Parts: sequence; C-alpha cells; structure tokens
Amino acid sequence: MFRSWFSLAVALLAAPALFAAEVELKPSATPAPSRPKGSASPAMSRPAGSPPGSTPSAELPMYRPAVLPIGPQSVINRIDTAGLIRDGQKDASLYFCSAVNKWGEILDTWTYKQSPDSKLLERELVRCLDNATFVPAVYDHEPVFVLFYGAVTFKVVDGKPHLRLFANQEPEEIKKESNFVGPQPFYGKGSKFEGLHYPADAVTSTLSGLVELGMKIDAEGKLKDLQVVSEYPPLVGFRRAAAEDFRVASFIPAFRDGKPVECSITLPVYYEPPVAEQ
Repeated sequence: MFRSWFSLAVALLAAPALFAAEVELKPSATPAPSRPKGSASPAMSRPAGSPPGSTPSAELPMYRPAVLPIGPQSVINRIDTAGLIRDGQKDASLYFCSAVNKWGEILDTWTYKQSPDSKLLERELVRCLDNATFVPAVYDHEPVFVLFYGAVTFKVVDGKPHLRLFANQEPEEIKKESNFVGPQPFYGKGSKFEGLHYPADAVTSTLSGLVELGMKIDAEGKLKDLQVVSEYPPLVGFRRAAAEDFRVASFIPAFRDGKPVECSITLPVYYEPPVAEQ
C-alpha cells in the first residue's frame, strides 16, 4: 500500500478541533497520550451501521480538512521513538501525501523529499500509517475524498527524541510549529480535480519528475492563482502535466488556529513512471 511517489490518476466515484503539529513524546515505545495545546479530540459520533468516521451531514461543518486523530492509538503515539534512537536514527525529516477516502481510510501513501539517512524514520511512519484512520475531510457539509499533505521531523536532543507530525509542508510553518493545516485538493462536490497524470507526451516514460507549484487559495477553497515555480527535469512535459492537473482543482481551505483562511503555498508535485502492465 505504501510506496514512494507514483503517478496518481484516480477515478474515484466509488469539528473545528484541528491540529497541525503533535507535541514531542517521552522516549518510550508506548508513550502516554499527548495533545497540542488548545486542541481536543474531534467528535466522531455516528449512527449504528454507518462507515467508520461518518457523521450525519446535518452535524458536519461547511469545511473540515482531513486530520489524524490524537489519543493513545494515534500515529504520533505509536511511532517507536525509543526504537529509533536505539537503532541509530539521527535528525531526519520527510514529506508524505496520503489519499484519504470519505470514511477516513487511507487508500495509498507516498513519501518524498526525505532528508539523508531518514530510512528508519520513514519505515516507522509507514508502519504506523498502515493501520491509521483519518478524521474525514468535509466540504459543503459532506465528507469528501482528499489528498492530505504532511511532514514529519525527528530530532535527538540530549539523548531524548523530539518528534513532530505536521498537516502541512510549508517550511516556515514547520519551523515555527504553527497550528496550520494546509489546503487539500478534493474529489467530488463540483471539484474537477482527478489526481496526478504522468504526461503522455513525455520524451521518455522512464523519468521521474518534480514540479513546484505556487498557489493562492482563498478561505473558501477556491484556487485564485497558480504559477509553476520550478520543474525538474525541464522540457519533458512535467510542467504542463502539473499545471493541468491542479488548475481545475478545488480545495478544502487551509486552517489556522481552527479557522479557514486564505493562504499562499508552494506545493511539490512528484511524478514517477507508470507501472508497466503485466
């Protein structure tokens, strides 16, 4: 289920308590629950027989990004920080993106922009995400399928682990450990976003590509501006593919301190060669 970034060409027909960073943990394999200052567990009551994470539409807000829940079984609390130190993990960081359906289930996850020597952290994150369930995203009072963009940092200070999990990929927001949840492109409810498509006109189908898109997204999730900031490798189709994939997207807006806000972000978009059909 988990892998490095692959071209996502998805055909997917089939509570203000939000957090952007989870706090540092004690160096034990089963740490006590920790909660960001000022946040609380999202209410997820649902009628009997309904899918996990579902809530009656009348109770849902206008917008809500997908977020990982907090508590004893949260991803942040299941990451074995003591084991990471024991196995020699030094300071490390990486980005990840998860495709999350309307019931909060993770359909796929990609990791990228790993710092050097981050394999142990990456493996442990993947292990914990494998059984994780998100608080589902909501747009116009209904659950929707989204792409969740997150980041993980790990530091060892005086022999103790400092682990952070962020719901955004903005370096300045991560550095400040802001209570900021980045915008999330979603499927359905009028959004024309259909995922990532490896460029069909690429010079070769064996290249991986990285495009950074500068975006301005308003507090209602509408894309107001899109610019290609960088492209690598150049002139082989990735720039056009990224612009076409996202220019029709609608978003769950960014949230700061629990409220939807306008924002400007730089989103890295990765493309890998499609898997050859057997």
